[in-house]
Amino acid sequence: MKLNRRFVQRGLVCLAAVVLSAATLAAQGTHFNTAGNILICDQFNNQVLEVNPNTNEVVWIFGSGSSVAGAGAVVAPNDAQRVGSLTLIAGTGAPAGSEPTCPNGCPDNRVLLVNPQGKITWQYGQAGVSGSGYNQLNTPVQATYLPDGTVLITDQVNERVIRVNKDLKILWQYGTTGITGTGFNQLNNPNSAELLKNGHVLIADENNNRVIEVETVSHNIVWQYGDPSNPSILNGAAFASRLPNLNTLITDSNNNRILEVDAAKNVVNTYYTNGRPGSVANPFPTRAVRLRNGNTLISDQYNDQVIEIDSYGTIVYSQGSIGIPGMGFNLLNAPYDAKVLGDYTGLTSPR
Repeated sequence: MKLNRRFVQRGLVCLAAVVLSAATLAAQGTHFNTAGNILICDQFNNQVLEVNPNTNEVVWIFGSGSSVAGAGAVVAPNDAQRVGSLTLIAGTGAPAGSEPTCPNGCPDNRVLLVNPQGKITWQYGQAGVSGSGYNQLNTPVQATYLPDGTVLITDQVNERVIRVNKDLKILWQYGTTGITGTGFNQLNNPNSAELLKNGHVLIADENNNRVIEVETVSHNIVWQYGDPSNPSILNGAAFASRLPNLNTLITDSNNNRILEVDAAKNVVNTYYTNGRPGSVANPFPTRAVRLRNGNTLISDQYNDQVIEIDSYGTIVYSQGSIGIPGMGFNLLNAPYDAKVLGDYTGLTSPR
């Protein structure tokens, strides 16, 4: 998560027209939880949206838009995943200077499970409370629901990745709480974590400019791409996922590009998000996930768009208007994460 945010005046006039309750949307028969819909963390609009890609219409929303975390409000969500009919959301919080309403920052610090009616059914962390003690988080940027019902949480400012159960007990941790470094069991601003098919965990260690695969018992690093001292390789590793062909898809945020790297660390594909017409100079993309059809879905943060590209780098779908932050039809405000329902789950070879 970047701290160098730009100030944006929200389109509050559009709020009443766009923000509908989950109950109202359900009554309109708008096909909530349809496979192929796109779940988007509309970061600085403080909402999670489910969008029909055929019409670009919003069919479900969680988040009132408020910058105060609460029962119906999430602040600057950075990650979301559909779990059956529930939605797992990382309520990250907004750093100081990121939003006009948050000059000193607006914390959230929760990972939430929300039902279709917008009710929180489970959470880890406490609204607005920053900490590392029992049931506390500090800037959770990503969460993945695992097959055994536990949740893998990237707890960024606490410099750790933790796996917690429904009883709020930490079962596993990588990273030494509150300690920044490149040594054994140390991270620097981790931004995502994924459970691999082999049982290892793949971590985008953002400010260490690397992606690491760690063995969960020994905590040894068994694979690494990037070098903390050489940002030309990676600079701000925002997200990583292991593909079925065992290549690794990496969001190289500060270099404004998406990389696909093979096991031998050869770059086999690159896509720059700032090389297209209308792009801002530094959009700092935050997510890239490979879809079942072979295309890649990218959250191009400060271009205010979610785009889908094919294997040739051609944009075949977009949500949001490039370089135009806002709230309303086909408008987003620094989207941080997007996933296609029924497709990407955060696990290698989930199907």
